[in-house]
Amino acid sequence: MKKIIVLLLCSAGTILVNAQKKYEFLNPPKFNDADLSKTKSLLDENAPAEILYKSAYFMIDNNTGNLHKKYFYRVKIYDKDKAEDWLNLEIPIYNIGSNRESLGKFKAFTYNLENGNSVPIKVEKSSQYKSKENKYVTLTKFAFPGVKNGSILEYQYEIVSPFRFMIPEVLIESDTPSLNTEYVFDTPINMSYNVNYTGGITPKYREMEERYLYGAQYRTYRFAYENLKGFKTEKFVRNDRNFRTKISAELNSTNFGELKLYSSSWDQIGKRLYESEDFGGELKRTKLAKENMPAGISEMKTDLEKANAIFSYVQKTFTWNKDKGIYTEDGIRKLLETKVGNAAEISLFLVMMLREAGLKADPLVISTVENGLINLVSPNISNMNFVLAAISIDDQLHIYDATSKQSSLDEIPLKNWNQYGILVTKDKTLLIQMANVKSSNTFLTVNGKINDDGSISGTYSDRDTGAYAMYVKDSYDDNAEKYKKQYKENFSMDFTDIDSKVLENGDFESSMKFSSPNLIDRVGKKMIINPMLFLNKSSNEFDQTEVRQYPIDFGSPITKVKKVTLEIPEGYVIEEMPKEKKIVTEDKEIEYTYSIVQKGNKLEVTTTTKINSSDYPKEYYPAFKQIWGVASKFENQVISLVKK
Repeated sequence: MKKIIVLLLCSAGTILVNAQKKYEFLNPPKFNDADLSKTKSLLDENAPAEILYKSAYFMIDNNTGNLHKKYFYRVKIYDKDKAEDWLNLEIPIYNIGSNRESLGKFKAFTYNLENGNSVPIKVEKSSQYKSKENKYVTLTKFAFPGVKNGSILEYQYEIVSPFRFMIPEVLIESDTPSLNTEYVFDTPINMSYNVNYTGGITPKYREMEERYLYGAQYRTYRFAYENLKGFKTEKFVRNDRNFRTKISAELNSTNFGELKLYSSSWDQIGKRLYESEDFGGELKRTKLAKENMPAGISEMKTDLEKANAIFSYVQKTFTWNKDKGIYTEDGIRKLLETKVGNAAEISLFLVMMLREAGLKADPLVISTVENGLINLVSPNISNMNFVLAAISIDDQLHIYDATSKQSSLDEIPLKNWNQYGILVTKDKTLLIQMANVKSSNTFLTVNGKINDDGSISGTYSDRDTGAYAMYVKDSYDDNAEKYKKQYKENFSMDFTDIDSKVLENGDFESSMKFSSPNLIDRVGKKMIINPMLFLNKSSNEFDQTEVRQYPIDFGSPITKVKKVTLEIPEGYVIEEMPKEKKIVTEDKEIEYTYSIVQKGNKLEVTTTTKINSSDYPKEYYPAFKQIWGVASKFENQVISLVKK
């Protein structure tokens, strides 16, 4: 099911100059000491911070062709403990080959109110430090000094860049409310850009026209906004950036004597990829594929057997270095030497191997979820950041991702399911729709026993399959201790001997022991207990009271099974069994069951939740809310154990 985003392709003249009062762009308001006395935002009294002024200004120098990126921020801090994102700044600097960006004018201050006066604290250059993010990006970092509740942070800097095709996307709607936000992009008329305006916020002031600037004829795009409230996030949206108002610009063509096209069609983009040494040039190294072909491939009977065997070899032999990108960094020859490479190197080598085996295979270029949706209106390679391998068998397209050790045919990480991909064949380039139809399953299993002292102890296991298993494994790899700690925090249980690991079939499982004296209430001679123990659904996750604005996105169809086996102590009987329940939508898209059965001295409770699609329109929200409400009600039933 498709998610809908308003996408407007702007061109000069499509938006008229606002006829209201004249707004002066690129003219920051003077610093107002009175702002230091403000105790809360009038736009949102609970906001931990507020943007007083934000300006993003991009200009292409008509003489040098360089891109000048200038930023100015002034931010009021109300609660510094909840505004951590504003207390530290990272400035990315791009270096590709001999082309390098440079950080120019930089100023940053923390302002505090002391004895009724404004006192600035300058961010010294010596406090900045650099870290290499990857081969192409270096981050300049610094922290604001002396920040208190009530401080104002102000910074401005300029970057001079040779990459005029890389105009940064600017987020207009952020989590932080803003009194004044502006966007300015000035480009010589002999350079044509597609300016993409996405989202539902209308600028209060706007100018789009040709005018004489900087000694030449320019085309200018200017948008200004006042009193923007913070963006309200919703649960079950994997990347809400897709729905926020934002502006981006992509170079379409230049005309310095001869016309050069940069973004016009997917076919032209595919052609340029095949002409690139770091993409198509690598795919031509067929000798490397032939020399590394696993034994026995040619004797296999079916194309699927061959494809899976080659995929398994690449998946097990090479390790992803966590660098995304659609171009190789060190090349496939280096990959073969070190057995480590970026996404493009591993995926392009897999395509080479599949082709060498006589299979129809091609690169599938995508934008990952965190990178945002592909721009369907203005084809451009700049908003792609990952490469997969696609293979056609019996006219069916299948996907491989050899960067993940847990993936398999059409079973790839959640971050790579993002609606669309660009299939780059030798002859043509195709925009394809990607739909995850494989269910990701979660099995939560408890085996518990009621002890003589009234406590309950036993074992608990949490097993995920498919795309969810890959997602959980990534979380575990990021911070194993934090991952294990979540069990104690989420369930308020004393878990011990927590063991988390990838199983042979790619599932990810965590098993542990538990013991608790707090799961049973004694009333006279009765023991009252929820047979779901700590797995009961204590609240409705679909608890949004406002009208749903955005689609519901799980990333995968889901089956979740919770099973609790509880051993009843000798001499006790169940006074009354809980009621069972089954509820399903008319179209059978969402289903929930609660069943309970006694087998001797053991009580088995099983709940099953099935969601048959990876995403749903916002109109499904009431159905989810109703079913989750039913689940919460039935999973909070209790039983009474009485002595015979």
